[in-house]
Amino acid sequence: MSFPCAALMVVKYRAIVLMTVGACKVIIQKSIEEKLQAALIIDHLQVINESHQHSVPQGSESHFKLVVVSESFQGMRPIGRQQKIYGILAEEMAGPVHALTMQTLTPEEWQADNTVTPSPQCMGGSKQG
Repeated sequence: MSFPCAALMVVKYRAIVLMTVGACKVIIQKSIEEKLQAALIIDHLQVINESHQHSVPQGSESHFKLVVVSESFQGMRPIGRQQKIYGILAEEMAGPVHALTMQTLTPEEWQADNTVTPSPQCMGGSKQG
């Protein structure tokens, strides 16, 4: 995702910035990984950029799938786990991230079934049949 000014994005998202000609590129995936690792006790983490499956410009970082396995989810219902993730990633969700698909599991749940479920197909924009 290119922005005309890097300084505001670095402060707001605490992300790595790569300078390009006339613009900057913020690495949102790295920011998501760092924030989740800092906020939760992580046993397993996958942050998968699925933006290429959607109607967005090439190289976008707007659609992600998360697989988060954490002791922090013990005793929480699935909706509470997702709310916790949305809280941690509130800045990203208010800005560059359009959609998150997530699996939030305890280590015991992951050990019993470590299948990563596929994300739903894109039905928006130019991808509609």
